Amino acid sequence: MIVMRRRTPPPPSPLPQRNGVDAVRVRLPAGDAWATVRDHLVARLTAGAGVIDGMFDAGRIVDANGRRVARTAAYVPGMFVWFCRELPDEEQVPFTVDVVYRDEHVVVADKPHFLATTPRGSHVAETALARLRRQLDIPTLGAAHRLDRLTAGLVLFTVRPEERGAYQSLFRDKRVAKEYEAVAPYDPRLVLPRTVRSRIVKERGVMAAREVEGEPNAVSRVELLEHGHEHARYRLMPSTGQTHQLRVHMNALGVPILGDPLYPVVTGPGAASDFRRPLQLLARMLEFTDPVTGREHRFVSPRVLRAWSAYEEWAG
Repeated sequence: MIVMRRRTPPPPSPLPQRNGVDAVRVRLPAGDAWATVRDHLVARLTAGAGVIDGMFDAGRIVDANGRRVARTAAYVPGMFVWFCRELPDEEQVPFTVDVVYRDEHVVVADKPHFLATTPRGSHVAETALARLRRQLDIPTLGAAHRLDRLTAGLVLFTVRPEERGAYQSLFRDKRVAKEYEAVAPYDPRLVLPRTVRSRIVKERGVMAAREVEGEPNAVSRVELLEHGHEHARYRLMPSTGQTHQLRVHMNALGVPILGDPLYPVVTGPGAASDFRRPLQLLARMLEFTDPVTGREHRFVSPRVLRAWSAYEEWAG
């Protein structure tokens, strides 16, 4: 008989959050032969030896008990260390994160365009998660899933860390009904509704994903809601969750979503302070059965895609 061993959770952070951002936790892996903790961190982190030495000297790297770790501390496989990252200077996204629903288990928020869901890369404190932790005073808040930074709409957050896995499994097991809305060119020759199936790959370091030959791993239902002479409003229903899936599929249909800086042509990132012409993609609806309470939930974003309601203003 095979005995499944329960994974031991890591110890809690001895350091408080800063501006809604967790301290960084590093576990020293087994099998490595570093002489000191410092040598491992210099090799693992991108900050550089001088910055890391300064953190050690300032007592900013601590162990599970909150005690400062010396620069000469011996490498111990399995040991945890923590430190607070230096928060970058971030351009403030001038749009609000609206709370659609809140109870003792979850928070459903309506994220604006340009705001990342969780800390990543150069977006750390200026993210939906960090903002909501500060706004609602819930330091344990965590994201059950993620939306692209350029996509607006509904995101599910969890209040209790011990329940996060149950909500994340809803998305992993495809037990969440999701609908998106997009504004894109209108092509009267495009036959809709239709289901698009393809294989999408996203390579590390490459901004745009691409379709390749092979077994489909991305499935999207595309419906036409209404149209004008040049543009149309579409309902998009993904049943898988590949990176940039809806953007790739709309581009493949010949109707790339308005405001997309990657499809069909990579135009590169705009200035951090340029919030004009947001990507016209919105996570409009989330529907699921709460795995903890059993409640049936259906949430709808009230946001309006400006390229449909006021094209000249959006394009201005």
